[in-house]
Amino acid sequence: MKKSLLGTTAAVVLGTALPALACDAPIKIGVLHSLSGTMAISETTLKDTMEMLVEQQNAAGGVLGCDLEAVVVDPASDWPLFAEKARELLTVHEVDVIFGNWTSVSRKSVLPVIEELNGLLFYPVQYEGEESSKNVFYTGAAPNQQAIPATDYFLEELEVEKFALLGTDYVYPRTTNNILEAYLQDKGIPADDIFVNYTPFGHSDWSKIVADVVALGADGKKVGVISTINGDANVGFYKELAAAGISADDIPVVAFSVGEEELAGLDTSNLVGHLAAWNYFQSAESDANDAWVEAWKARMGEERVTNDPMEAHYIGFNMWVNAATAAGTTDVDAVRTAMYGQEFPNLTGGTAVMLPNHHLAKPVLIGEIQEDGQFDIISQTAEVPGDAWTDFLPESAVLVSDWKELGCGMYNTETSSCVQIKSNY
Repeated sequence: MKKSLLGTTAAVVLGTALPALACDAPIKIGVLHSLSGTMAISETTLKDTMEMLVEQQNAAGGVLGCDLEAVVVDPASDWPLFAEKARELLTVHEVDVIFGNWTSVSRKSVLPVIEELNGLLFYPVQYEGEESSKNVFYTGAAPNQQAIPATDYFLEELEVEKFALLGTDYVYPRTTNNILEAYLQDKGIPADDIFVNYTPFGHSDWSKIVADVVALGADGKKVGVISTINGDANVGFYKELAAAGISADDIPVVAFSVGEEELAGLDTSNLVGHLAAWNYFQSAESDANDAWVEAWKARMGEERVTNDPMEAHYIGFNMWVNAATAAGTTDVDAVRTAMYGQEFPNLTGGTAVMLPNHHLAKPVLIGEIQEDGQFDIISQTAEVPGDAWTDFLPESAVLVSDWKELGCGMYNTETSSCVQIKSNY
């Protein structure tokens, strides 16, 4: 790949060279992703992504004259173990930054450790919002960059009248669906026309739930499924849809946690036409994406695919490289300050921008599943600024996050004060 895709040098960032660090050891990059358990289907690829990014950056000269070393641990889809492994990375391995987590429950587990030890976490997956930590940069989508636009597509383009909100039973689906229920009712959808169901991680028997979804449309109204099902439970869900003979024309599904990697393990012939909402698909047409996909396949094999959280790590990692270069150090506080306003070309042809609320401005894409397991991009917006606090829950609508000027992630605009908000989870 061209050097421009791997992170710029100090001369590019500042116009003048900064002194290199005295390197008696490599700069350590923590990689905190499940390589076993129910989430390994999604997270193993992100570990591979980080190792590739580190290799590429070392080939481009490292950071501040130092080589990088990826320190990989396996929290094994065990949420308390994520906290233990985060502490191990920071105190035993003394990593300078951590890239990791998929589920929000794992991120919530890690959060107090990161804050206690003043670590820095780059979190690459779509999530429910309703959080803003000075120690986390959220490079995945907030609800206004995925869930809300996907719901609008169902309402406006597909004329869906009844909604089945199906999720795995943890904080991300529950909070996202709370937001969507409020949003749908604000749009005139009666509460009785919204069916909500949660299942455990790894759930496999979907026959009754699919039957309930079908029954929702018994009155002839068009039904759509918004899926926040995570991990390998998706395999059983889509197989049951196919077994029940349900096509996208009958009951369309838009998923927020199903990408190219998850589809690689499915027979997609019966899933053609179902949807996913992300900020990136492998099928995006840009020179940067062509180079990224080519490099990935050259390293991992022609059958391996790219996906949205990989792009989030790609953007976050390169922004961290540029921020550390600009700061002249990997010190967490200095890097954090240098992160605000960082820009980096995304893989869909635009530019990602890091905002003072630790979220990115990113485009919203809706893709339609194709028989080859790829997505046909049927809708794409310009860059949308990520919102840490939703406008559709009363307790959140008055909050803003601004770590650059206000130094606060939960600033109450009504009381003009920085407050703490009690989580329901």
